[in-house]
Amino acid sequence: MRLDKYLKVSRLIKRRTLAKEFADQGRVTVNGKVVKSSANVTIGDVLVLSFGTRILTIKITDTSEIVKKNDAGGMYDLLSSESNSDNSSIH
Repeated sequence: MRLDKYLKVSRLIKRRTLAKEFADQGRVTVNGKVVKSSANVTIGDVLVLSFGTRILTIKITDTSEIVKKNDAGGMYDLLSSESNSDNSSIH
């Protein structure tokens, strides 16, 4: 399945056009490699998504074409969720 379609179907990103732009900006790695939106993803692949200050690491567990909203979270296992924000304040 194409990466942009997977991001949309799994509801990690709301719309496919946004998923395409997101991936084409180099903000997604698959198994350690920066990929474009047209890259194929399969079960077992590890994705790292960089949402500004938040980084999600997931492992793909399902690549179904059609998934109900309530079942979308079952398409991946969340390996880590990190925030890169610097909480220090200047005095």
